[in-house]
Amino acid sequence: VDIVLNPLGVPGRMNVGQVLETHLGWAAAAGWEVDASDPRVVKLPKEVQSVEPRSRIATPVFDGAREDELSTILESTRPTADGLHLVNANGKASLFDGRSGEPIPGEIAVGYIYILKLLHLVDDKIHARSTGPYSMITQQPLGGKAQFGGQRFGEMEVWALEAYGASYALQELLTIKSDDVLGRVKLYEAIVKGENIPEPGI
Repeated sequence: VDIVLNPLGVPGRMNVGQVLETHLGWAAAAGWEVDASDPRVVKLPKEVQSVEPRSRIATPVFDGAREDELSTILESTRPTADGLHLVNANGKASLFDGRSGEPIPGEIAVGYIYILKLLHLVDDKIHARSTGPYSMITQQPLGGKAQFGGQRFGEMEVWALEAYGASYALQELLTIKSDDVLGRVKLYEAIVKGENIPEPGI
């Protein structure tokens, strides 16, 4: 198994097609030979009743292979070189922990599907700012990594800190870390001179 996917991704994104692709991908890779007299596969065309391993397969999502046909095909897959049928009629296999050798509880759907990796890497996204540029109009910090901006502290984030009673953090965020220019200058002076930070006031 090269890639392990969380099953919550299927109902979450409503992409049941990837489960069907997994099953059909396994069957196509293994090849199959169904019993032509089986009532479940009576409607299967003759040319797909016996398929060689590594064959190319395509089926429409809703009007294509039915569940009973697919389970019959999975039952009838050709064995591996060791004479094993690794996947059962439900398209599931028993897997083992690669480190401990212990069997993983429950059976897990295994098969072949196409995976496209999106180019979202943490190295390109990581960002931190201590001090940086401010907007000339609003005097608030700029936004975004490209502008070396700050993180937006929105209305709902304010509610979260209010719920915690974090009044000092809120006071700082909404004044000197935002658009209180005079407060920012006085704070900077105090830090440079090694003095105590002045108390906020109106």
